[in-house]
Amino acid sequence: MNAKPLSKEIYNKAKELGIERIILRFSGGNDEGYLDVETEPKFNQDFASEIEDWALEEYDYSGAGDGSDYGDDVIYDLKSGKVSTSEWYMSRSEGGSVERNLQIEA
Repeated sequence: MNAKPLSKEIYNKAKELGIERIILRFSGGNDEGYLDVETEPKFNQDFASEIEDWALEEYDYSGAGDGSDYGDDVIYDLKSGKVSTSEWYMSRSEGGSVERNLQIEA
């Protein structure tokens, strides 16, 4: 995922509130996309809602998939002036199996 430029309005408000990091956690896999917003070191619910509205407009994240969970994280580090992205996914892992004769109830 490519990080979108942070809006000037969100940047300025974050600085006013003493927020150093804005973290967007996108997830999907079952044809629905989700977004969790975190701010550090302080969490402000009203501001997180503003960020969520902005992010949902900027990022086209459908959540479509084959049923396997996956996601993308975007971290805007206002203190260092950097932005980083990472992705994750869950995959099916087969365990041991047992085979036995079919039994039919009498």
